[in-house]
Amino acid sequence: MTSPAMNYVVRAIQGDDLDNLMDLAALTGGGMTNLPHDRDALTRRLDWSLASFAKPLSAPEDELYILVLEERATKRVLGTSAIFSQIGAQWPFYNYKLATMTHTARDLNRTVKSTLLNLVTDLSGSSEVGGLFLHPKARLSGVGALLARARYMFIAMHRARFADRVSAEIRGSLTPLGESPFWEAIGQKFFEMSFKDADHYNALHGNQFISDLMPKHPIYVSLLPPDARAVIARPHDQSAPAKTMLEREGFAYDGYIDIFDGGPAFCVPTDKIATIAASATAAFAGTHAKDAAGKALLLATGTLSNFSAWVGEAHVTTDQLTVPERDAAGLTVGDTIWHAPALTERV
Repeated sequence: MTSPAMNYVVRAIQGDDLDNLMDLAALTGGGMTNLPHDRDALTRRLDWSLASFAKPLSAPEDELYILVLEERATKRVLGTSAIFSQIGAQWPFYNYKLATMTHTARDLNRTVKSTLLNLVTDLSGSSEVGGLFLHPKARLSGVGALLARARYMFIAMHRARFADRVSAEIRGSLTPLGESPFWEAIGQKFFEMSFKDADHYNALHGNQFISDLMPKHPIYVSLLPPDARAVIARPHDQSAPAKTMLEREGFAYDGYIDIFDGGPAFCVPTDKIATIAASATAAFAGTHAKDAAGKALLLATGTLSNFSAWVGEAHVTTDQLTVPERDAAGLTVGDTIWHAPALTERV
């Protein structure tokens, strides 16, 4: 059965995509640090990404690679996602790490365990995936999976440009009014800024201000209000599909949370990401007949700014691959095609 994802292709962002990013950012409702609805900020991100694609590298430095989802028939951009080659390169990348402290009073024969929030930079140096957003019209079965997994194919195809660990932050739980109980309990006390203002400032200018103003001492979770404690490491309701996709790829929660909204951060060794581990290469050997249905695969080709990924039916042997005519545009016999098993779940 044909998947809706087959009607889309993921490609590297181009210089004329700024208006496309602005259109998508306008639909987020705010709260997406990597997709702020601010033309100047998006221009800086676009320029950063274009420079990253063009830079010759043998190891990650401080690159941003933005990918976009394009509808085949209309060429309309209906989604975006991003990969950071190495977070914490310009300034420390902060998280809270949950830890347990045990206190024992022998005279009372009593032991008390307390949970602490420690401000850490453990994830600095990791690569990070984020910024995934789909236009409501593209929220069809398998399309989100295509956009998410295209990032891992890009990493596999340019492995030297990325770190040995990849992290991803999940948006934390907010109130119906878009406020963060976690931020109100901690951050607001030191920054005298609302959650929305602090999150917006971070999106535009980075989080150096966290280093300047955030207290470095551990915080006892038991001293926080109940509503703040309740959202620690709890994803936003709308983030459940993204969390499922990360876990299917091998990402796991290990006690790190976001300093703004308390949402969980997930990590995985790069080479153990499921899509990367399952990926393989074959030489393009031409097309096959339209009615000679092949196996649905996640396919990718091209280098850096010429990268593209899509879900298509292909015939694969040990070292050769054919595709239907509709997928052969721009391909030349002998081109290297990367492939991995396709997924069709809704994301």
